[in-house]
Amino acid sequence: MAREKEKRNSQAAEIWRRFRKNRTAVIGLVILILIVGMALFADLIVPYSKCIEQVGADRLQGPSLEHFFGTDELGRDLFARVVHGSRYSLFIGVATSLMALVIGAILGASAGYFGGMVDNIICRIVDIFLCVPPILLSLAVVAALGSNMQNLIIAITVSCIPGNVRLIRSVVLTVAEQEYVEAAKSYGTSNARIIFRYVLPNAMGPIIVNTTMAISDMILSAAGLSFIGMGIQPPSPEWGALLSNAQTYLFSAPYMLVFPGIFIVLSSLAFNLVGDGLTDALDPKLKD
Repeated sequence: MAREKEKRNSQAAEIWRRFRKNRTAVIGLVILILIVGMALFADLIVPYSKCIEQVGADRLQGPSLEHFFGTDELGRDLFARVVHGSRYSLFIGVATSLMALVIGAILGASAGYFGGMVDNIICRIVDIFLCVPPILLSLAVVAALGSNMQNLIIAITVSCIPGNVRLIRSVVLTVAEQEYVEAAKSYGTSNARIIFRYVLPNAMGPIIVNTTMAISDMILSAAGLSFIGMGIQPPSPEWGALLSNAQTYLFSAPYMLVFPGIFIVLSSLAFNLVGDGLTDALDPKLKD
């Protein structure tokens, strides 16, 4: 037991060493830590009341010492709305990616491990969903269920599942042929235990990378749906909703568009850079 723990620690240290060699990935990790920290400690940075407090005299005022990012058309502090909006955007990105990962892992691992009829049924259903572009699939689900945060999460998760199933199935197909899996079968180990104890843990490298980079896509999808009015509804300060609200004031108050847009780009970029770094760090062929 101690030897196995020591081996895991040494593997984690090696992955971290490789990750640190990628400077852009480290920069992405720093940006990601700052954005996540902003979301976690939003109430300490600026009270939520600033998001909803309307000050008529301060309407559409540009950035200043009193209002770092300026104010919107109702006099609400834009800095407070961007800071607290990070909670919505990051929560949607992480929650949808994890939910899609769990469902995709169950379906993809079952298809790759059992093969035959199970594989054919799952793959054909996935093929049907893959025929529809993810954003259109999300729009269809939101249109059917209604525009709110819960339905937005469901819609984005549904659009993300088919890609996860395909990826995990392809990885499991190679892992399922390994000798330790055959040995586990010979000992009478249940299929569920083999899948979750031996197959999926040894296929986690590509899965972790894909999930990390998928969070970026989910944040952009949520922002896009909110931008066209099919996502989180006002007055919730989600970044996409802030962009949608800023359309009317594109020329008179461009800062309303700039600051939420910057944070959407930075968060998306950070997750992508970290994902690229993990791709290199988890590559077993990388020797240096």
